[in-house]
Amino acid sequence: MSATKNPTQLEDLRHSCAHLLAAAVMDLWPSTKRAIGPAIENGFYFDFEFENSISAEDFSKIEQKMHEIVKTWDSFELQKLSAAEAKADYPDNPYKHELIDEFSEGGTKPVSFYKSGNYRDLCKGGHIDNPKEALKHFKLLSVAGAYWRGNEKNTMLTRIYGTCFPSRDELKSYLTMLEEAKKRDHRKLGTDLDLFVFSDLVGKGLPLFTPRGALLRELLNEFSQELRLNVGFERVWIPHITKKELYQTSGHWDKFGDELFLVESQETNDELVMKPMNCPHHQQIYASRMRSYKELPIKYLETTTIYRDEKAGELLGLSRVRSVTQDDSHTFCTPEQIPLVYQELIEIVKKFYDALGMKYRARLSFKDPAQSEKYLGEESLWQLAQDTILDIAQKNKLDYYVAEGEAAFYGPKIDFMVSDALGREWQLATPQLDFVQPKRFGLTYTNAEGKEQTPVMIHFALMGSLERFLSVYIEHTAGIFPAWLAPTQVAIIPISESEHDYAQQIYSEMKQENLRAVVDYDNKTLSAKIRHWTLQKVPYLCIIGQKESQNKTLSLRSRDGKDLGIMSLYEFIKENKTHFEKPI
Repeated sequence: MSATKNPTQLEDLRHSCAHLLAAAVMDLWPSTKRAIGPAIENGFYFDFEFENSISAEDFSKIEQKMHEIVKTWDSFELQKLSAAEAKADYPDNPYKHELIDEFSEGGTKPVSFYKSGNYRDLCKGGHIDNPKEALKHFKLLSVAGAYWRGNEKNTMLTRIYGTCFPSRDELKSYLTMLEEAKKRDHRKLGTDLDLFVFSDLVGKGLPLFTPRGALLRELLNEFSQELRLNVGFERVWIPHITKKELYQTSGHWDKFGDELFLVESQETNDELVMKPMNCPHHQQIYASRMRSYKELPIKYLETTTIYRDEKAGELLGLSRVRSVTQDDSHTFCTPEQIPLVYQELIEIVKKFYDALGMKYRARLSFKDPAQSEKYLGEESLWQLAQDTILDIAQKNKLDYYVAEGEAAFYGPKIDFMVSDALGREWQLATPQLDFVQPKRFGLTYTNAEGKEQTPVMIHFALMGSLERFLSVYIEHTAGIFPAWLAPTQVAIIPISESEHDYAQQIYSEMKQENLRAVVDYDNKTLSAKIRHWTLQKVPYLCIIGQKESQNKTLSLRSRDGKDLGIMSLYEFIKENKTHFEKPI
């Protein structure tokens, strides 16, 4: 099987290449202190403390040395060393010494090293069998700063990123994709299209959305909410802070304690936190009065912001932020109603992502049977929940696969993995089954026999988070949004000042038709105006000259430069009506 089709083999290949990178660095700069070098999703990295800074200009030299060294690597040989012997390999290296203390459990156990050629390093394993033959197709990609163990209080290290593939063609294809991804980077397009900004005064990981970006968010949110309102969901509202006891009961305090923003009251002794989740609050609305089976399913929805104290080194544009807006919803139902509720949610996912032109498949995220201690709840409930999700996926004929270890700590879920235009896969929509939290909060309903039963809760976020979804969608579309979603749908461009009155008239009439239009009154050449609005990726350019003003017509052009002809405003709206309407 190809390593690219076997995730474990590909991970071993890339981790082996991290060793090779470190060997080259140590050969070129012997005084460098090594830290860690894991495989990651699309490659690997290695963290170093250099005496003098390096840059991407050094990559060719490092790569050349890697190619030289690997010719002497026949295998990865396992060696066992005592803690003292291991530390002797890393004089004055606090990073390796810290790891050795951990791995040896305070010096009581030997630690493992792997040796290739003349190079060896502390490592738990996971390598390829024949590095001399397999490690040929690699590329160093970037260099960045990274705090040791992601903690801002620790030393800033130099992180070198790279990637490695089994074949030259696979590496070439990946590098081509990266070049295209740079053009589509949502951080660049967010600035170019005036969608969002960041401010040092506000803080890292806290995006600010401009009028154009806020409109884009709201249009997506309206679409998301309408799809759920149509099947009986009702809006609720919750505050952004809570007593910590709420999350101690739910289990989130133990799971996310290090990521919580703590809030101190000046009036009471309450220990408060900024909410990292919405489900415990929604459960308190359910718990506010007695419930009957006749009321179920009860469906709450809310688009609201949660807060997590993400490590600064992990923050990235809209992809990883500290303020996360979720188009969240929770359904409380009987066990018998689970298939029907899931059917509704799956149909909503299909309508939403089909309308946006995004392909998807389903990942059934189950618990890791080898690490049961990571999860809350009884084993029998977990098995029931997982069997139910598998049955739903099969009956709905979803393109699915099972991923053990990807479940939330309180329940299994269906993660819809959405592919973007570059073939990258992202976890976005998630309907999640939860038998655990309702029991922890003592939620009940009265069944037909008058007995109290515990409801099932189904978590569901259609976009996951608006910020992360936008990072994916902006890059998927390269900022070329469909007309119904474009912040500006039409740019009205008068050629000269004599056409301003007619341009204003057209603008007013478009506004009455609920079109989002703007008039460009700038004293620039026509070609400069067309270029500006084309770069802004506005779907339609409406050019008005003397002839159009006299005949009460419009000269239309699409953002891709296509001449759409001359027509009246009525004809333009009639011909493009479906493009401007939300696909609900």
